[in-house]
Amino acid sequence: MAHDRIRVAVVGASGYSGIEAVRILSAHPFVEISALTSEHYAGREVADVYRHMAGVDLPPFEELRPGFLAGRADAVISCLPEKVGFQMITDLVGSGVRVIDVSADFRLKDPGVHRSTYGFEHPDPALVKEAVYGLTEFHRKELREARLVANPGCYPTAALLGLIPLIRRDLIEPDSIVIDAKSGTTGARRAASVEYLFAEVNENFRAYKVGTHRHTPEIEQEISSVLGREVPVVFVPHLLPTTRGILSTMFMRVRGATTEEDVQAAFEASFAKARFVRLLRSGELPELRNVRATNFCEVAFVLDRRRRTLIVITAIDNLGKGAAGQAIQNLNVMFGFDEAAGLLTAAPVP
Repeated sequence: MAHDRIRVAVVGASGYSGIEAVRILSAHPFVEISALTSEHYAGREVADVYRHMAGVDLPPFEELRPGFLAGRADAVISCLPEKVGFQMITDLVGSGVRVIDVSADFRLKDPGVHRSTYGFEHPDPALVKEAVYGLTEFHRKELREARLVANPGCYPTAALLGLIPLIRRDLIEPDSIVIDAKSGTTGARRAASVEYLFAEVNENFRAYKVGTHRHTPEIEQEISSVLGREVPVVFVPHLLPTTRGILSTMFMRVRGATTEEDVQAAFEASFAKARFVRLLRSGELPELRNVRATNFCEVAFVLDRRRRTLIVITAIDNLGKGAAGQAIQNLNVMFGFDEAAGLLTAAPVP
């Protein structure tokens, strides 16, 4: 099917998620990258900052100014930090530009939860209510008409892809969910911080923000929306001495006589048409290297019958399916492109 090309701008394009979006979009068959912004590198060519993009025809980084994108984009992927892009996104949506926000600004629907999680009142709760939560595999219908997409966080993406199919089939006890997740350092954005220095991360492995991580209420919100009641989860994130990738191991009690066949059927029903979810065969387990620099998610499970405990393991690239890749997957759905357009790349193994 032939498609007209659309103009896409990436705002905050010099951060990790932003430059990953640029990399993917540069090879997208239906996209013209019309503008790139960067607070730190305005006026510079992309290849001067990121040499791996040398030879790719790209516009230079520019300063983001009021009205800067007027008439220059059909869609905007915003990779700005929280709070920074509010007014811009409101103005863009009002002018008819479709926006995918990679930050957490529009994910949490409850104003009180947003306030307690991020420490400030959201200035546009009506737009939050309208925003579609962009977990593509479960919101394709809403995404087709969306003006604003709240791209999910990386940890929630990895967790929810392994949990929602089971909750929908009522195979587990939702109050028993424990999520043990490990992420590479790019999950913390491209900013200087002592705790992410090489000497702090290399040959080290640690948990962080236990019980206080901002992605916990996001995970709980989406599980609760499926169940129709509030459900707390235990979420423990860890920092891996790797650049990118998230491996999540989730533990939960099963209901009644739930079998391996029931679990397999639940995943197959949810992901039968999913281009980017790989259900692994019995005996196979997810690995970060198999999803590195891709938009794929690997899923596997083991049912411990003795303890009536189901163990689900997922692996994603935090910058791919956990950020820029999923944003572009959502863009494809919004504009009626093949959902996999620009995204069918294999992981660089080894």
